[in-house]
Parts: sequence; C-alpha cells; structure tokens
Amino acid sequence: MEELNEINERMSKLKDDKIKDTEELNTDESKTFTTEELFGEEPADKAGEDIAKDDEGDDADKAKEGDAEKSETAETADPDDAGKDRKDKKAGKKDKKQDALKEKIAELEDTTKRQLAEFENFRRRTEKEKATMFDMGVKSVVEKILPVVDNFERGLATVPNDDTEKAFADGMSKIYKQLMDELDKIGVKPIEAKGKEFDPNLHNAVMQVASDELESGIVAEELQKGYTYHDTVVRHAMVSVVE
Repeated sequence: MEELNEINERMSKLKDDKIKDTEELNTDESKTFTTEELFGEEPADKAGEDIAKDDEGDDADKAKEGDAEKSETAETADPDDAGKDRKDKKAGKKDKKQDALKEKIAELEDTTKRQLAEFENFRRRTEKEKATMFDMGVKSVVEKILPVVDNFERGLATVPNDDTEKAFADGMSKIYKQLMDELDKIGVKPIEAKGKEFDPNLHNAVMQVASDELESGIVAEELQKGYTYHDTVVRHAMVSVVE
C-alpha cells in the first residue's frame, strides 16, 4: 500500500514538472531574440574593433613581408656592384692619402730648399767676413812693417858706391830684397808715383813745385813710398806735385 502511494506521488510530481516546462516554453516563444543571440554574432562595435585589429595585423604582416623582400633584394644584389663600390671607396681613400703625402713632401722640400738657401747665404756671408777680417789683419801688419822697409831704404841709400860690394852692405841689400819679395807674394806692392799724373786715391800731395820739364799736375818727386794690398791702399805715397 505504501509503495502504491509512493508511485502516485512520483507520477503527480512528474506531471507538475511537465506542466512547468510547458509554461516556460510558451514564455520563451513570446520573447524577441536579437540576431547576435540567434546566430551567436558579436555586437557591431566590438566587431569593428576586431576588424581594425585584423587590419593592423595585416599591415604589420605586409611591412614584415616588405622588409623581408628588401633583405632578400639586398642579399640577392649583384655581388659585382658591391665589389665595385668597395673598390671605389678604397680608391678614394688611397687618393686622399696620396694627396696628403704629396702635400707633406712638397712642404718638406720647400723647407729644405729654404734652409739650404739660408745656409748658403750664411756661408758666403761668413766667408766674406772672414776674408775682410783677414785683409784687415794683413793690412795692420803691413802698416807696422813699412817703417822697417823705409829704414832699410834710407840705410842703403847712405852706403857709398865703393862700399856696396862689401859684406855688410851686401848682406843688408839681400835682406831688404828678401823682405820685399815676401811682401810681393802676399799682395803688397809699391805705388808708382814719380812722373805719374797726380791721383788723390793713391797720392798724398804735401807740396807744389815749379818745373819747366813736367806739366802741371804731374808728380815731381816721391818723398815716401806708398803701398797697396790687393788693390787696397795701405799707405798713400807722399809726393810733391808740379804747379
């Protein structure tokens, strides 16, 4: 009996559930569904955002493809052209180095030439100064020797003609001759005066004399010998000149 009652309760519960499902189905049939709910589509705004994202992705993919194509183009470029460019760059650098070296060489050559010219001028100037100093030294020595020569000449002039062959007179004459020869070797020469036209560069007129034999301006007598050293007057000849 209890089992029968339990079966009836179950049957009644199933009946109630069926009635409840029928009511819910009728309620759902009266409800309006959207296209998105019926077909599972997303809203338009969200769909636009997804489309924009897809477009951006496509652009990025295209950019990557472009870069890849450029890389492939660069890799597949003609190796001869690349080698030519490298050669041109090397040649340009080499030309610049050569130009710099040429400029440096020209600068050094110019400096060397200038220094050689300066050294040559210095050498010539030094030699000239040395020669001048030497000439001045010789002239000074000759000036000191000339009075000795004058004394020799005065002493020999006082020797009588009969005594000129004697040993003393002959020895003095030989010493005088030797002295004059040595002076002549170094360039000391006597100035010609007597019978020559007066030259103020060579002669020193200390007096004037009258003469019927000589013309005016001619040296009548030599009072003291003059000497030159290499065309430079060491001592003027002291003379008397015809009026």
